[in-house]
Amino acid sequence: MQSQSPGDRPDLTAGVPAASIPEGASLAGKVGKSDVLIVRTGGRLYAVGALCTHYRGALADGLVVGDTVRCPLHHACFSLTTGEALRAPALDPLKCWQVEEREGKVFVGDRMKAAAPPAATGELPASVLIVGGGAAGLAAADMLRRHGYGNPITMLSADTDAPVDRPNLSKDYLAGEAQEDWIPLWPADLFEKQHIDLRLSSRVAAIDPAGRTVMLENGTRVNFGALLLAMGAEPVKLTVPGDSGQVMYLRTFADSRAIIARAAGATRVTVIGASFIGLEVAASLRTRGIQVDVVAPDKVPLERVMGPEVGRFVQKTHESHGVVFHLGQTVASIDGTTVHVSDGSTLHADFVVAGVGVRPATALAEAAHLTVDKGIVVDGFLQTSAAGIFAAGDLARWPDPHTGDRIRVEHWVVAERMGQAAARNILGQRERFDAVPFFWSQHYDVTIRYVGHAERWDEVRVDGSLDAHDASVTYLRSGEPLAVATLARDRENLRAEVELEQAVRQI
Repeated sequence: MQSQSPGDRPDLTAGVPAASIPEGASLAGKVGKSDVLIVRTGGRLYAVGALCTHYRGALADGLVVGDTVRCPLHHACFSLTTGEALRAPALDPLKCWQVEEREGKVFVGDRMKAAAPPAATGELPASVLIVGGGAAGLAAADMLRRHGYGNPITMLSADTDAPVDRPNLSKDYLAGEAQEDWIPLWPADLFEKQHIDLRLSSRVAAIDPAGRTVMLENGTRVNFGALLLAMGAEPVKLTVPGDSGQVMYLRTFADSRAIIARAAGATRVTVIGASFIGLEVAASLRTRGIQVDVVAPDKVPLERVMGPEVGRFVQKTHESHGVVFHLGQTVASIDGTTVHVSDGSTLHADFVVAGVGVRPATALAEAAHLTVDKGIVVDGFLQTSAAGIFAAGDLARWPDPHTGDRIRVEHWVVAERMGQAAARNILGQRERFDAVPFFWSQHYDVTIRYVGHAERWDEVRVDGSLDAHDASVTYLRSGEPLAVATLARDRENLRAEVELEQAVRQI
């Protein structure tokens, strides 16, 4: 697949040479005002919307795999036959057009009508209750409806806001480069149209697996036929002597808005922790013109997750934008706008943001006597130790068929895909969750895409140049690739995803 400039895109209704679309290739063009992509794969021609429905990534720059196409930005996957968004982060389908080949040309015709979802069949739960208002919960509710489940769905969320695009809270939105109305994952009226009972500010106090009910903190009981636990994780809170509200955390939409409000009158901020969240916050605040100090105990940022090579590159990227690192240090105390560092130095900070990790929200599961071990333990189908109760997202720990380990992953796309798989399993489809984890991290004009999962590795191979922003970094154990991180090699990252998926299937 080759990308084209907008000016090169032909009118596909007038026909294009068939030879310009050989097997495995694509061609982007126009049908009226619509951007359309023609793909030839498996001896068939398809015509679908040319832009991903998540962040409008150009699918011509993506990868065709069988009768699907994958977006180069965040690895959404679409059916070329129906346009359906098969895998998050995209939830909305692509439009499809009729296409035919005649007299050496390929012509795109009328747009096809979207097929209505067939009614779900088999032994279905009388209702589905989702605890959690994040990505996993919404993706599950959406998938249940897409598969024709017509019984009641209730979402109980402790948040004050409907489900949001959480990655944007530390990236473009915090930097002031994304509008507030971009952040909700669904329009407000879509919950009503889909007959999903979303209850905000509704915190669950207890789960009764035997009685098939949950109790809210206000004393209300809610029955369920099937239950999905998707409460996510909670930021690790620090106890800093002298802190009287200076230390802020970022997890919710409200948290991001609060940081933006404080940033309006700030000149200098201290970030505690060189995690992805901490460093993305640092980048966003620098974009707003605020001076940033990062205090962290690490010798190299992100070394534990991405190794020293990538960690040093990320550090240099931030330093080139004016961020000052205080590594190997911790915050000892806070006195008003003075931050005391463990080495005896002091920093001025109008406020402090802590990004030192999260903990899975497992308290409800533990109290309900579900199996918990560094997360809520689930089987390959995302079911907990109690029949009919599933878990997805940051709190779920599942058997990963690729690494052979039981893992828990704190990635937004993974949470959505787990929610989708859990929904299908709630409907009895018995789909083993074997998705290869994917995430992206943004630092100014640098985006790192990472596919796979490597908690431990014994070799790192760097192809290309990190400093030139053109590289692929492979993490291996005993010669087997576990994960790949890339800079400006989006299609290569997609190919790595496919290769890791194929390795999963061979186990």
